[in-house]
Amino acid sequence: MKHLVLALQFLTRLPLPAVQADAQDFAKAMRWFPVAGLAVGAAAALPWWLLQPRDPWLGALAALVGWVAITGALHLDGLGDVADGAGAAHGDRARLSAVMADPHVGSFAVVAIGLQLLAKLVLLHALAPVQWPALVMVPVLARIAPIGWTLFLPSLHSGLGSRFRDGVSRLHLIGWSLAAILAAVLTSPALLALFVAVPLWGWWLRAKLGGISGDGHGAGIELVETALLLALVLLP
Repeated sequence: MKHLVLALQFLTRLPLPAVQADAQDFAKAMRWFPVAGLAVGAAAALPWWLLQPRDPWLGALAALVGWVAITGALHLDGLGDVADGAGAAHGDRARLSAVMADPHVGSFAVVAIGLQLLAKLVLLHALAPVQWPALVMVPVLARIAPIGWTLFLPSLHSGLGSRFRDGVSRLHLIGWSLAAILAAVLTSPALLALFVAVPLWGWWLRAKLGGISGDGHGAGIELVETALLLALVLLP
């Protein structure tokens, strides 16, 4: 269970005991990212389910707070970095990488993060009460995506994103993809939008950045989550 604990420690803020691990263990933790997404899904869906009948906006806000709190805004940080880089680079990949590495937050990041939070809030408000099982699955399915991006996109640098490459294979991607299809059959077919959103983000990363990085993974998870919520609202 070491790799699962590492995945939970990396993707959530759950209080877990420290485990001894090397780089190989950390790489293999990516196999368990979707399971870690269950914790995120529960943190969002439970307060939404409890408060949505009382007031839909209150339920949506509680779900969003739970979502951000359990992840520690980890992926929002990646979204902000990518937005700053893409907004300031003007087609220069060297400048894009430099801006993304800058720890300061620019106006593009502020706008992107603000719009992302607003989009999730509105979409959570628009969900029907019976869709709570699908809501649980949204963070799970979104965390399958990094396995695909890792396997099919070149690494931009030897940072966090590249450390997972040796820990996953196409067999893991196939297995989790089949699990995603089953989840869509059992909860909502709208979740099959995963298989459109993930390649689209991968194409954008390849075209604009040239490959994948930790920020690309984080931004992608956020955007895939929003795409799945949108699909649940428009294609119930």
